[in-house]
Amino acid sequence: MKLIWKLLRQHLSIGQFVGFFFANLFGMLIVLLSLQFYEDIIPAFSGEDGVMKNTYMIVSKSISAASTLGGEAQAFTETDVREFEQQSFARRVGLFTASQYQVYGSLSMGGMGMGTDMFFESVPDDFVDSKWPEDFTAARAESLDLSSLNEVPIILPRSYLAIYNFGFAQTKNLPKLSEGVVSMIQLDLRLRGEGGVERSLKGRVVGFSTRLNTVLVPQAFMQASNKALAPASQAAPTRLIVEVNNPADDAIATFIQDHGYELEDNSLEAGRATYFLKVVAGIIMAVGLLISALSFYILMLSIYLLVQKNAEKLQNLRLIGYSPARISLPYQLLTIGMNALVLLLSFVLVFWIRGLYLERLWQMFPQLSEGAVTNTILLGFALFILVSFFNIIAIRRKINHL
Repeated sequence: MKLIWKLLRQHLSIGQFVGFFFANLFGMLIVLLSLQFYEDIIPAFSGEDGVMKNTYMIVSKSISAASTLGGEAQAFTETDVREFEQQSFARRVGLFTASQYQVYGSLSMGGMGMGTDMFFESVPDDFVDSKWPEDFTAARAESLDLSSLNEVPIILPRSYLAIYNFGFAQTKNLPKLSEGVVSMIQLDLRLRGEGGVERSLKGRVVGFSTRLNTVLVPQAFMQASNKALAPASQAAPTRLIVEVNNPADDAIATFIQDHGYELEDNSLEAGRATYFLKVVAGIIMAVGLLISALSFYILMLSIYLLVQKNAEKLQNLRLIGYSPARISLPYQLLTIGMNALVLLLSFVLVFWIRGLYLERLWQMFPQLSEGAVTNTILLGFALFILVSFFNIIAIRRKINHL
């Protein structure tokens, strides 16, 4: 073994091996850092505290010229809903149910009276981000009697209150209202259905929603009121609310675009951003792998040159009884040692750079959790084993050809 090391040192080109070392280090660093950065940045898109943390999306069909002229919005069929439920990104799907009767609401406040035409919609209770009173839960849907009701609970979009306070109230010199004050105001509702059937009810705001941009009533009340006031109307849903596993899943954007649907929130942009991030990370990793492959080529050229320069002496070693495995061992140990040093320094640099950019990310997203480092470590060891394996095989074949 000592004799072979002496032969190896005689023709060893330090410059060639230094070039291989830094080329391999640079390639390995790019590959591992791009993967780790992707693991760390993804929670900012899809985590609980990410910028796209909403797990609900409101879906509607695009309004075409034909539907505009016909006066009807395009509705979802049972097949459409079933197809949504079968998608991997969809956890559950709820239907918007619209009132099939006319609604007129009025109130008196400070000696002033005002009224307007309204509309009601409902969704399954599990999709509402406020609680309904116990008397209006889904379990009461069948037993709810419209004629015996005294008051209807209503949930308004929180944006409506902001529009009133900072838009309408300021221009009309009206008092601004808090959520608590609005909850104490009682509305006079007049419901008019088919054949002139009317119902007069009281309405009270019991909550505000940041998820649903519509005037919500309980599903149980909607079913009872449609049955009593518009028994012949069976309108199909024109909007869906979909709870998704991950709003940043790029499969959402693909599905929505392929079917010509529209979203009311930014879930589509989340999917596009994530897809773009995956593409960029993939391109960077491909560049890193290319650099690693070139460095592997440089190393093999260096080893081949060493073997070629020592060809006559290595042949003599074979003649005096040295086996190919024994002659190959020093060259193999040299390459494995260099690959191990590259892997170690790559890990050190990756985690040092990671600490720098995580500080910036935490400034923007204080509650952001760190991404996992397991995949990065596994990828580093996988590349180390793969490159070392090919080095060992190539060196052994070269020695056997002497």
